[in-house]
Formats: sequence, structure tokens, C-alpha cells
Amino acid sequence: MNYLLDSNTYIQAKNQYYGMAFCPAYWDWLDAKFASGEVGSIEFIGRELRDGKDELADWAKARSGHFIKHDDENTQAVLIDIVNYVMSQDFNLADRDKFLNKGDPWLIAKAKVLGATLVTHESTVSPATKKVKIPNICKEFGVRCITTFDMLHELQPKFTLEASEL
Repeated sequence: MNYLLDSNTYIQAKNQYYGMAFCPAYWDWLDAKFASGEVGSIEFIGRELRDGKDELADWAKARSGHFIKHDDENTQAVLIDIVNYVMSQDFNLADRDKFLNKGDPWLIAKAKVLGATLVTHESTVSPATKKVKIPNICKEFGVRCITTFDMLHELQPKFTLEASEL
């Protein structure tokens, strides 16, 4: 797996620029990239998506195989390091607890173990904000972190219109 996707990449794609009704090519492309093992996510993210009550939840329910196991021994060891790091920092307590209770630390740990790039729409923040953000934690643990658009530039998919749509 070369790229692991955060839940916000699916949600923003569906809600904004790659709506399932008007850009099915994006979702077909994701299916193909999952099948080839280039792009995926972890079971925790899959559960977050399936908990919704919309077409994205239905899409995720039909694709449980797209979400890989994240509870292996190596990932758990890195997770412990991430949790210890986050707990030792001067983060906002509510923000820290929210971060640790979501799939984010597991996603970072799995990316570290696989040597994968983590794909998210979160932005790096100044440590002075006291917020826990994926890109900041990725940087601390040597995990490459990019946006969906960076991934698309790297993988160069072609989403084309059919002649009947012109």
C-alpha cells in the first residue's frame, strides 16, 4: 500500500469536488487503485465512514475489503509510541482526547509500518495552537503526509467525459 487515506478525504470528495452522482470516475478510480494495492485505508476509517447515513456510508459498506487491518503487532507498537508522544506534549486536553479516540493515530501508525504516504486534508498547525493534527504528528514520526490533490498529481488519473456528456 503506497497511500493511506484519512476519512476526511472521502468525505470532502463526496461533499465537494468528486460527488458520487456527477463524478463516478473518481470512485471507480479509487476501486481500481484499491484493487492494485496502491491506495487504501484502515478498518478504523472504514468503520467511521460506514457509521454515516449517506451514499458514502453505503459505498464503504460495499467495500469492506478496501480497509486493511491495523491491529497487527508492529502497528500497535508504533501506536504506543504515538500515544506516549501525544500524552507527553502540552496539547489542549479535549483536542488531545478527541485525536486519540479516532482513527488518526492508528492511521499514522499503519502508514509508518508500511512506509506509506498518509493522505489527509488536515493542515500543519503551529505548536502554539496546542491542537493535535495529523500532519504535525506525521512529521514527528517521519511519515510523509500529503493532500488528495497531491496524490492525484503523483498518480495522474484521467477523469474524462464521455461524448454523450458534452
